[in-house]
Amino acid sequence: MFKGAIRIFGVDPGLRRCGWGVIESEGSRLSFVDCGVVATDASDGLAERLAELHRGLADAIAAARPHEAAVEETFVNRDPRSALKLGQARGAALASLSLAGLPVAEYAANLVKKTVVGVGHAEKAQIAAMVRLLLPLSGAPSADAADALAVAICHAQHRGARMRAAVA
Repeated sequence: MFKGAIRIFGVDPGLRRCGWGVIESEGSRLSFVDCGVVATDASDGLAERLAELHRGLADAIAAARPHEAAVEETFVNRDPRSALKLGQARGAALASLSLAGLPVAEYAANLVKKTVVGVGHAEKAQIAAMVRLLLPLSGAPSADAADALAVAICHAQHRGARMRAAVA
């Protein structure tokens, strides 16, 4: 258990664009650290794209030096091929976080949206606006990076609630 600020690495998995975001949480105070996107080339083979996701995330993790991580869960998609590709990208992200020795929490997309926006079916623009409001120093991150920051914010909120319940 950490005392003081906890650095959280959030991931919004995707094979084409995988968003990541880092925040610090100290009590109820949240602060922006960094964010970005690992993009892959659709003309590359699947194995190379997954390796690129791993390398990009591993570099970001090494630079950020987080204490914990959180990843958005895969939602069921109408297109089985898209769902499979998303699941594979998510697997690469989970492996990258685990190989870095981070404890990883997973959150459903609706829970992330409800935690950050207050509505479980919020649009990407609403998520980005709330992320900018909650983390004023984050500027205007890309939609994928904003989603990853939202995952980190969700983890900070739920982590804090779990810790308060454990103390009570």
